[in-house]
Amino acid sequence: MNRSPRFSYEGLTPDCVLNALESVGIHGDGRLLALNSYENRVYMIGVEGAPSTVVKFYRPERWREAAILEEHAFAEELAGNEIPVVSPLRLNGRSLHEYDGYRFAVYPMQGGRAPELDDRVTRQWLGRFIGRIHAVGAKQAFQHRTTLDIHEFGEASLECLLSGNFLPLDLETPYRRAAEEALEGVRTCFKQAGEVKAIRLHGDCHAGNVLWTDSGPHFVDFDDCMQGSAIQDLWMLLSGSREEMEEQLGDILAGYTQFADFDSRERHLLEGLRTLRMMHYAAWLARRWEDPAFPLAFPWFNTQNYWQSRIQELREQAILMNEPPLRV
Repeated sequence: MNRSPRFSYEGLTPDCVLNALESVGIHGDGRLLALNSYENRVYMIGVEGAPSTVVKFYRPERWREAAILEEHAFAEELAGNEIPVVSPLRLNGRSLHEYDGYRFAVYPMQGGRAPELDDRVTRQWLGRFIGRIHAVGAKQAFQHRTTLDIHEFGEASLECLLSGNFLPLDLETPYRRAAEEALEGVRTCFKQAGEVKAIRLHGDCHAGNVLWTDSGPHFVDFDDCMQGSAIQDLWMLLSGSREEMEEQLGDILAGYTQFADFDSRERHLLEGLRTLRMMHYAAWLARRWEDPAFPLAFPWFNTQNYWQSRIQELREQAILMNEPPLRV
């Protein structure tokens, strides 16, 4: 993933968005609402005589076309197995389109609320559907998507931050030491887990990517789908004390294992994967800093306090990774 070119979305005006939809036969009625997305640009569009639709414009130069098409094919495969995911619409026989140099996909509008993760029934329900997703995901492997590993998400993230001069000079050495110590902990976590199976995953399965209705959950935003261990799609639903997370994970697995096997060795990966996500997130902000939207949305990035907090987090993670895995 290369650093985005400056002003990569400069030409994506409201007229461009509406004209892109017109090019695939959808006639907007002039209503356009930008939705909360920084990696891509996502809009809800009012449509003449029809329900509103959602259009996602992919960040230029982030993914090859083959990788985007794999994302779409995975979502369509899940939907074809009656799993409640929001997959792109096929218009004129295609799910991926291009207009004025921008690649985009169109989705049905899906409403919903955040899941109540403090409710045991909700956690079991989510576990069942993630189990169904993984049962399909295990049938074959991605060929063009990212693989969740220590190098891509940890070592490369550290190198990005150090080489890009994003850290204050007085905090560069403390951050490097904390990150290197944390990475040693991650390597230990992976070694303890052993050779666990890698499957196709949602990849970013936090509560914000689950829309809840009276019929249950709908999973959205497969933009970060990847190849990795099953627990990657489970741990982001956990929070609180160790005892609380053990109870939450037990509930999720009670539903999950009705549809997919869970290798208990993957519990060793949980804090290691959390550490990799922390490091990758900081590097993600750095890699996107030339996009004008990022300094406006994340003004606290690159401040002394931000990096001091990241150093403390990594030190805490190094301690947590030395503890036994959660019991279920």
